[in-house]
Amino acid sequence: MEPNKLVRVGLVGAGDVSPHHARALRSLPYVEIVGAADLDETRAKALATQFAIPRVYPSLQAMAEARPNVIHVLTPPATHAALAIEALDMGCHVFVEKPMAESAADCDRMIQRAREKDLVLSVNHSARMDPIVLRALHLLRSGSLGEITGADFFRSSHYPPYAGGPDMPPQFRNGSYPFQDMGVHGFCLLEAVLGPIQRADVRYYPSGMGDPNLVFDEWRALVECAYGVGQMYISWNVRPIQNEIVVHGTRGVMAVDCYLQAIAIRKTYPAPTPVQRILGAGVNSLAMLWKVTANTVRFAAGRLKPSPGIHVSVVRFHEALHKGEPPPVPAEEGRRFIALLEEVSQRADSDKRRYLAESEPARQPRILVTGAGGLLGRALVRRLRESGEPLRLLMRRPRTPPGDDIHIVYGDLGDPAVADRAVAGMDLVYHLGAAMRGGPSEFASGTVWGTRNIVQACARHGVRKLIYVSSMTVLDHAGHEPGVPVNEGSPCEPHAGLRGLYTQTKLDAEKIVRQAVGQGRIRAVILRPGQVYGPGAENVPPGGTVAIAGRWLVVGSGRRHVPLVYIENVIDALLLAAQTDQPNGAIFQLVDPEGMRQRDYVEWLRRSGRAVRVSYVPAWLLKCAGWGVALLGKVLKRSVPLNPYRVKSITPLWPCDCTAAQTQLGWKPRVSIQEGMTATFPPAISLSNRTPEN
Repeated sequence: MEPNKLVRVGLVGAGDVSPHHARALRSLPYVEIVGAADLDETRAKALATQFAIPRVYPSLQAMAEARPNVIHVLTPPATHAALAIEALDMGCHVFVEKPMAESAADCDRMIQRAREKDLVLSVNHSARMDPIVLRALHLLRSGSLGEITGADFFRSSHYPPYAGGPDMPPQFRNGSYPFQDMGVHGFCLLEAVLGPIQRADVRYYPSGMGDPNLVFDEWRALVECAYGVGQMYISWNVRPIQNEIVVHGTRGVMAVDCYLQAIAIRKTYPAPTPVQRILGAGVNSLAMLWKVTANTVRFAAGRLKPSPGIHVSVVRFHEALHKGEPPPVPAEEGRRFIALLEEVSQRADSDKRRYLAESEPARQPRILVTGAGGLLGRALVRRLRESGEPLRLLMRRPRTPPGDDIHIVYGDLGDPAVADRAVAGMDLVYHLGAAMRGGPSEFASGTVWGTRNIVQACARHGVRKLIYVSSMTVLDHAGHEPGVPVNEGSPCEPHAGLRGLYTQTKLDAEKIVRQAVGQGRIRAVILRPGQVYGPGAENVPPGGTVAIAGRWLVVGSGRRHVPLVYIENVIDALLLAAQTDQPNGAIFQLVDPEGMRQRDYVEWLRRSGRAVRVSYVPAWLLKCAGWGVALLGKVLKRSVPLNPYRVKSITPLWPCDCTAAQTQLGWKPRVSIQEGMTATFPPAISLSNRTPEN
């Protein structure tokens, strides 16, 4: 580049990493960001607004009008090669995010095109450019640990959850994505410490603990280098999130914490081993406290940048380009790591397909159950199998094969393609699937998008009947007049957003079903059970209770009735809804008629021998807490779990009128409250031994 010429830079990709590039570029006086391109215009505009970027473009090709000199490729790995070559053909130098590409052949094409065009191609290996890593490497080369014997890299991470819809994030598409994303960091650091990598043995595992869309969320590698052997452990489950490398030497052990930007060295001292341990722990603790405190001040003052490795990488690349020097990370280095990644990536992609493979059923099913892994879903599947009818289940992750009469489709309800595949060929669909925990994305995907996808698939494939399980939570609790019977015509919740994600999304999902019925696109029956109880739900508190830190806070004296319904009674209603004819869009409320007071529910629990801490809290006290928490949320500009309206809505709905279910479905609870509670909480101790309430 000409020394005094302003460098015009374009950013392709406006995802999570792009702000770090933009922030680093803004720190360089000879750089001008001329545009940002992304397929998501909203995301591109947000980046442009944050960093005063003059134009946004739908593609790199469109950005050509801005006449950039350098392109930063910040898109998912599968697109790196094509975009880098396109940018080189435009006459631009290219700085591409790691991993350089998905195959060594793609890397070779990128390198060859850069040579043909006499342009610079470099890769952002930010891990080895992290300031604390550079400091650690300087100490190692000065002999602070003596001879290096080995190193271990530990990294945990998380991805934003899938919020549903047609565009599943790239990290959830291939089995190899997690290691392509984080494995490069490990290879960079281990090679920087132990010399050129000669061989790597990489293993991966599905833990069953994390996001099932990720599948392989635990990765381990043994990496043989020129001067020692390194190990790598990358996890999407370990918390708190870690980003560390531990280097072992003949005179000490160095722990480099890249998140805290701190180095701790345990050295040998001329003393007995126990004294060495105590002395080392004390010195390191004091040193770490000082370093973390100092780094916190630096970060608050703006002297320590977020993701400092990316900042240094971007700055050093442009400094080298500005001076006409070779880039700090040559493209050949990027290619070398891709060659290490390629075989294991192909294997992981293939294993994910095999892991999620759907075996052909012995008999073609005509009934689909979503949410088959939940409490209600398991009970429904058990009852349906008693009839000998083959079933199809939509489940998020593989389980032990349940039998030849079961056909399982694996995937996320929020993915339209998965829902369509599950519904195809079905005559009857029981839609029980919904999110029960998580944040906005999980509820949007599992409940709202999940229901939208199932409804659209039912309409597309001409399903005879959809039976949708809603909830009485969709009704107006705060506005209910005491003593007025609650039925299918009672008002729905007018302020669902104030009630929480579960209520909001269940109401949105029910509206999707009712709208499709009103448009004549599907035939459906909607069931609204009360609080479902039974074996498997022993730890669920009664309605009108707030569970905090292992304690149940019952609002009021505990004498309110809870609209309970035993799980087998709900299954009876589901089967009746499939077997009988009802008006299209009919809604049926399901509650066992006897009801039970909150205190009596707690007594059953205690008689079963289960430890439970219960406090009965005056409503006014919880309302005050709701006001305080809501005020704190406004100050912090964050959503909070409690507010005055939610406290007012905690009161259970009672009495409940289930005449419609009895007359139109022929439903009558065959398991009484006493029988259901005995099955759920079989007595184990006498009342004289129960724990007193607080």
